[in-house]
Amino acid sequence: MRKLFRLLRITILLTILIIVAANTWLSHLRTTDWDDTLWVALYPINGEGTEMIDRYMARLNARNFAPIETFFREEAAGWEVNLRQPVHIVLAPPVDEQPPTPPVNGNAVENMWWSLRFRYWAWRVDTLTDVAPHIRIFVVYHTPVSGQRLDHSVGLQKGLLGIANVFASHSMAPRNQVVITHEILHTLGASDKYDANGRVVYPQGYAEPERRPLHPQRLAEIMAGRIPVSLARSRIPPGLEYCVVGEITAQEINWIAADE
Repeated sequence: MRKLFRLLRITILLTILIIVAANTWLSHLRTTDWDDTLWVALYPINGEGTEMIDRYMARLNARNFAPIETFFREEAAGWEVNLRQPVHIVLAPPVDEQPPTPPVNGNAVENMWWSLRFRYWAWRVDTLTDVAPHIRIFVVYHTPVSGQRLDHSVGLQKGLLGIANVFASHSMAPRNQVVITHEILHTLGASDKYDANGRVVYPQGYAEPERRPLHPQRLAEIMAGRIPVSLARSRIPPGLEYCVVGEITAQEINWIAADE
């Protein structure tokens, strides 16, 4: 009986894993076939619990994130994706809890465990009832402090979830949109185009890899997140109007075939 129970438990676990894997695979196919508009829900979170951030979040509406829709529409058209509106942004009600903190330089087991915890947390705190978004990004707002570096944002293809750490500042809103867009693209399968030291990788991280002279670049590849001005120096793009979807990223999110 003990062996039978153990076999039954293993069978149940394997079945659950197969179902989760199949659902993840099907979700990826549905979100990268570009037959229909992807609905992306943004969930504001007060990252510090201050009244200033609460007031800032209270003034947010979907129009504040319209440049993200415009970016996807214009970039998709540039790669001849035949879809009038690739992405539609929905602003969800604020979330009162903080997401689980991603591990710093975690190993495979730690990263997997955090991913499972994050996916469960996201399911538990989701109060958006009128729509069922394809992608959910939790936007954590922080007090704008000069020179402050925020925790690394993250986007998960498995689960179609992301965390975007940004500043509660209207002047910083264009840069916030870059961060959010970057994480949306992560959920669709796009990879970072910078190395472990944060340097933009050539050529895939360059918006204009064939430009001569190569530096300074005028634009940022969205998954590099920087405009290279020299081999050793780069700057943050002021907004999405200074960003493009490069060829490798377009391949990763299925806008073009890999051999094009």
